[in-house]
Amino acid sequence: MTEYLVRFVAGGLIVSLFAIVGDMLKPKSFGGLLGAAPSVALATLGIAVAQHGPHYAAAESWTMIYGAVALACYSVAVCHLLMRFRLGALPATILAFIVWLAVAFGLLAGFGGAA
Repeated sequence: MTEYLVRFVAGGLIVSLFAIVGDMLKPKSFGGLLGAAPSVALATLGIAVAQHGPHYAAAESWTMIYGAVALACYSVAVCHLLMRFRLGALPATILAFIVWLAVAFGLLAGFGGAA
């Protein structure tokens, strides 16, 4: 129960901090990039360091980086499928999901992941 309380408090504080920073930036839509995902990742890594040590948290951070790279590739693939090939949104996202899986698991297989 304590872990959930720590996650709740740490996540809430970090989300609030990122929201304040995002609100100060222009354009306002840029603030969405600083919303939930980075703050939850920081809270999760903080808890991982406290519970499992820095080496475990380092491995977890690499898997987060791999996921971010895979998401960027997925986003580019969706854009190409929508704009260049004129696919609908549902087929484009389903096909691009294959790209996300290939990149994410390829990076995990090639460079290793969480301990």
